[in-house]
This record gives sequence, C-alpha cells and structure tokens, in this order.
Amino acid sequence: MSLRPSKASGPDETSGPDETSGQNGLSGEDIDKNFSDLHDPLSLLQAKAEADRCLYCYDAPCIEACPTSIDIPTFIHQIRTDNMVGSAKTILSQNIMGGTCARACPTEILCEQACVLNVSNEQPVEIGLLQRHAVDHLLAKGGAHPFERGPDTGKRIAVVGAGPAGLSCAHRLAVYGHSVTVFEAKAKPGGLNEYGLAAYKMVDDFAQKEVEFLLGIGGIEVKYNQSLGGTVALDTLRADFDAVYLGIGLGATNALGLAGEDMDGVMDAVDFIEEIRQADDKSTVNAGRNVIVIGAGNTAIDAAVQAKRLSAETVTLVYRRGEAQMSATDFEVNLARTNGVDVRLFASPVKIQGEGHVTGMTFERNAIEGGKLVGTGTTFALPADKVFKAIGQKIAPDMLKDFVLDGHKIKVNDRFETSLDGVFAGGDCIKSGEDLTVQAVEDGKRAAQAIHKQLNTGGEA
Repeated sequence: MSLRPSKASGPDETSGPDETSGQNGLSGEDIDKNFSDLHDPLSLLQAKAEADRCLYCYDAPCIEACPTSIDIPTFIHQIRTDNMVGSAKTILSQNIMGGTCARACPTEILCEQACVLNVSNEQPVEIGLLQRHAVDHLLAKGGAHPFERGPDTGKRIAVVGAGPAGLSCAHRLAVYGHSVTVFEAKAKPGGLNEYGLAAYKMVDDFAQKEVEFLLGIGGIEVKYNQSLGGTVALDTLRADFDAVYLGIGLGATNALGLAGEDMDGVMDAVDFIEEIRQADDKSTVNAGRNVIVIGAGNTAIDAAVQAKRLSAETVTLVYRRGEAQMSATDFEVNLARTNGVDVRLFASPVKIQGEGHVTGMTFERNAIEGGKLVGTGTTFALPADKVFKAIGQKIAPDMLKDFVLDGHKIKVNDRFETSLDGVFAGGDCIKSGEDLTVQAVEDGKRAAQAIHKQLNTGGEA
C-alpha cells in the first residue's frame, strides 16, 4: 500500500461565505485546506518503514532514471540507519535543489517507475517522500552549510537567471571557489519553483527557504530586477566576467492565434499561477466562475486545479489530442478529475466570444484519420469568464538573436557551450531533455563542471 497521502479531493464546498471571506467566498480556513500540502510528509516511523522496503540493488535502475544521478539506495539506507544528515548530503551533493524536486518532480515516471518492486507488481518505494524527509530534516536542523566553498580562485562568473538551472550552476561554481554574480529579472529568486508551480506543491514558502539554504555556501551575489537585454547587456557580461552562464528559462508563451485573444479574462496560465503564488491572501484572487483551460501539460493541470480550489463553478480543460498524448502525468490528470475538472479531449479552439470581456469559446471536434489529427467540422461552445492558455512556452525572440539555434532553443555542445565564446547555457532554454526542474538542476551542475575545467583552475571537475 502506498504511503503517498495525496490530497486529491476537491475543494471544501460545505462552508459558505462569511464576513471574513474573500471575493471567491472562501474563508481563511477554506484556503488553508484547499492549498495545504498535496502530499503529507512522512513521519520518522513512516520513513524508516518505507526505507526498509528498499532492496538496495547493486545496479540500481532508480539511479539511472534520476536525471541528477542521486545515489538513491545509499540515501535510503542512511535513513534506515538514522543518518538523516548523511542522507541529505548524499542527495544534495548531486541535486542541490533536492527539496523542491522531492515535492514537484514526477517521480512516478522517473525513479519510482524504475524501482524493481514494480516487476513483482508491488508498490514501488516512495523515493520522493523519502528524499523530502531527509532534506527537510537537514534544512530544519540548520547549522553550518553541509558543503564548503573551495579556496578563492579569483575567477568571476556571471549567471543569468535565478531559477533551478542558474542557482544549481552558481552553487557548484561556488563549491569550486569561484565568485558568482547572479542576475535575476524578477524581484525574488527561484524561477519556476517560486512563480510557476501550484501553491499546494510548495507550501510554507519552501522555494525561498531552499534558496536561502543554497546561498549559505557563500561566494554568490544575487542582483534582482536585472533582465538580459534590458538592464543587463550580454556583451557587457562577457567583457566583465571570465564566463557567462545563461539559465534564462522560457520567458514567453505561445499564442492561440485567434481574434479576441487580448480580451479581458483571457490570460496565460503561468501568469495566473504566479498571481496565486505571490498573493498574500489567495481568497482575493479572481479565478472566475466558468473557466476554460487550454493545454495538456502540468501547467494546465496546475491552473485548472487551483481555479477549482478557488471555488470556480466549472473548470473545463480542453486538449486537441487524446489522453495518451497529454504531457501531464497520469497522476496530474487524475488529480484534475478528482478535483472536479472536466477534461475534454480531441477539441481545438476556433473562436473566442465576447465584447471587451470573454464570455465563451467555440471548439471544433477532432479525429484521427490516417494517423493524422483532423478537424471533423462539428463544433461545441462553452461559456467562460476566464480562459487560461497553457499551450507551451518559448524563449523571447530578442533573447535568441546572438546565438546559433537548435529549433527554437539555444544550441549548445556537450560541454553546454553556446556559439559565443565563454557563454554557456542550460535548463529550459536548451534541448537537454524534459523541461523539468530536476533536468535544469543537472544542466546547471554539469555546466559548472565544464566552466570550471575551461577556466583551468582545477582540471577535471
């Protein structure tokens, strides 16, 4: 039986609005319940019981399935033997943002899917919850940073972007003894960990606590409200620093290409998620009454579920293909359904209704003919006072003008070098795998190793 206690049930609709309710009719108690931790953390007894289930495979497939190559059997064995600090260090030595990854990574399709217990139709070891248990213990314990900064090399590196890729790179460079300046476009660090994940995945301001811990190694300065191409020029960074690393993520979103897309009530799902994450009082966020979410990824799910938990009457997620083609994991899709989200498949948006403010949308039904997706000519309409677009993100075109590209992303070699000398890149802005936090962390770590080697301050990293 799984120990993963997912709070997948929908929002509490039994308590009506009172004088303390926000515009959605939600009281503080409603908010606390609807946006509480998606997965309750394990107790010590639960963690040790789950650790006992691990077979400690010699050629552990879970390690191979982890993009950051965490030694999973070792950290689980350390939990089993009451070495929580050692367990956390094993995790963080490979993935300095192991706390977020334990909360937000799709472990069910990564390490846990590779667990050998699946072969005998047993529940896989709850690797994500065990990882969270160890890392949370270390962060709560406080004290000296578990990693020491190396002797000062005199080298200075600029990192653009304080998201997972940039912060991972900065931390590893600091371990090597380099001085790092991070330029962040927003007012707070963390990137998508802070602005782009559902609030119920990152409770108690965890993203900021993790960044504070990461910066504790020293040697890293973060400058905020500094955007590449705006307040920060790439040529200046190249002239002032020994190397530059770009962890700029995907700052622009794809458009539907329909008339009326600029109407009030039509917005990007990432902006809606950010609004919720940054709101001091979530009950004041206007989620709408009848909501349409267009998309099939985890961002679409995050927007749809949170709209429902903010007491939207109807939330319909619409995708042009079938469920098998959705990039959201099965867990996320099931989470949406159990929260009352209506998932409609094989439908493409063709028209936005409204004058000044959106009132609804029309969709054309699709079918597969000869292996191709085609419209059937039949349509249906849905009412909506809010439409959230989650049809993919991209790099802003002005960010790409200086680089050789790989499709719509920055092209890098196997050392994460771009076409510009001394400029490296990683994370979502390059093609290195899935656009996941854990992959961005790995990119940052490996790029730091390559930068360190190129600067000839220690040879092989």
